[in-house]
Amino acid sequence: MECVVQGIIETQHVEALEILNYSHKNLEFFKLDMILLAFFPGPVASEVRLLCDLEQAEPSWTVRHIGGAMRGAGAEQISVLVRTMVESKASKNVLRMFYLLGYKLDHELLRVGFSFHFNRGAQITVTVSSINKMLKVHATDEAVPVTPGIQLVEVTAPATGETYAEVASAVSSFCEYLAPLLHLSKPGISTGVVPTAAAAAASLMSDGGGTTL
Repeated sequence: MECVVQGIIETQHVEALEILNYSHKNLEFFKLDMILLAFFPGPVASEVRLLCDLEQAEPSWTVRHIGGAMRGAGAEQISVLVRTMVESKASKNVLRMFYLLGYKLDHELLRVGFSFHFNRGAQITVTVSSINKMLKVHATDEAVPVTPGIQLVEVTAPATGETYAEVASAVSSFCEYLAPLLHLSKPGISTGVVPTAAAAAASLMSDGGGTTL
């Protein structure tokens, strides 16, 4: 399982997020060809994503299966989304295998950005990326931004059925810390950029990343 929240930030303020990783020891840059597959006929309550890391000398593939989100009164009382997620490495023939199983290409995106990790009550990962659409299948060199000047911020943390409440609390606390810079909420719920982003970014930059996460 994982806890996840998302938000958006203007590209001009992204450096303020990057500087939070003040050690710069675990900053990871990526360029991902993300293929979303759907199974027809009929909708399913899950999705399969094939991720090809184009930053590697030899492109590597990862299969990520995202299941349904937790429901019920408990889910409604927390500000983060709790969902099942399974991820594993795969060979370069993985796309052909899913086609043979009956999956079809739903859409394809190119994600370019960086991520970093830290421990703040939970093992939290912050991912910042631009989302680009493909004009042709697999034509990564021709990808164009979906929202120019805007970056997607995703905060995730692994959890289990026993620990998700504590993990969700840790993620929520981090969201509150970042609130002046950007609003983070459950995926699919966007409130746009926050009016205090410029001032918050300037404060973080002047602090030089000295604020310990």
